[in-house]
Amino acid sequence: MIDIIKLTKRKKLGLLITALILLVSCILYSLADRYLIEHVEVRVANEVDQNKPTADAAVEEDTEQQVQQDDWSYKSASTSIQIEKVETGSGSDKITYFVADVQLTETSVLQAAFAKNSFGRNIIEKTSTIAAEHNAIFAINGDYYGFRDDGVIIRNGTLYRDEPVRDALALLSDGSIKSYNEEQLSSSALLAEGVLHTYSFGPILVKDGAVADDFSKVAIDKNFGNRSIQGSNPRTGVGMISPNHYVFVVVDGRKDNYSKGMTLAEFANVFAELGAAEAYNLDGGGSSTMYFMGRVVNSPAGKEQERGVSDILYISE
Repeated sequence: MIDIIKLTKRKKLGLLITALILLVSCILYSLADRYLIEHVEVRVANEVDQNKPTADAAVEEDTEQQVQQDDWSYKSASTSIQIEKVETGSGSDKITYFVADVQLTETSVLQAAFAKNSFGRNIIEKTSTIAAEHNAIFAINGDYYGFRDDGVIIRNGTLYRDEPVRDALALLSDGSIKSYNEEQLSSSALLAEGVLHTYSFGPILVKDGAVADDFSKVAIDKNFGNRSIQGSNPRTGVGMISPNHYVFVVVDGRKDNYSKGMTLAEFANVFAELGAAEAYNLDGGGSSTMYFMGRVVNSPAGKEQERGVSDILYISE
């Protein structure tokens, strides 16, 4: 009788252990499925050079002669890029950031690209890798859309996701940008208006030439996934001075005596001081990356190695 009781207890213990193993396995798989396993929804053709007219050697040589470039600038008949490294403060209060002043004659050279040319979840590559694959002259990280399953995602004039939830940014075919509320302006209206790209992250930094009133509520806004984005952090943002005249700012952070990062208020003030009529905050932290002429200009999160991201905004000729 005692042996039967012991056997029954052992069976119960075995079943309990098996159940726990299954539960842990399910939890681990669920986490991996949410944050690690790639889920490709749409594969996008790499359209590098597909829409450009074929030029003979003489024309190509003439174009090359017109281009002036160095480590911090690029100028052609259609594109002007000037990058400046800015350092303020000292010691633990030092901030280092990079400002790219970009002027274009054709809005079409400002394009978006997905990691691995695929739209979906957990699909990532380094900003520099995506940029190189698309022959980019200049690039910054985007909004890391692949971390979330909401937002309105339009890239290069194609709608990929339509789950409105927050204040977003739209870049239009006339070279202008504007912030808008996804729940108040439909994706069909955006496309009809000529929107080429939308970015769903935030918050809005500058609107109609004025700094947004208050950033304190952002930290507890459920639309931002309860992300900890207050305090001094690395940051990436885009602003418009006038149509086809943009400013891209990437702030380094989290490295003592090099750069502590910026608060959202400080970041917004930078764009306002640069004369931006509109400005919007993109994904920051370890994602914040600026790429120019084959190299990463900044030090992402105070490190030499980049973090993989799901998308970039870039410029090519």
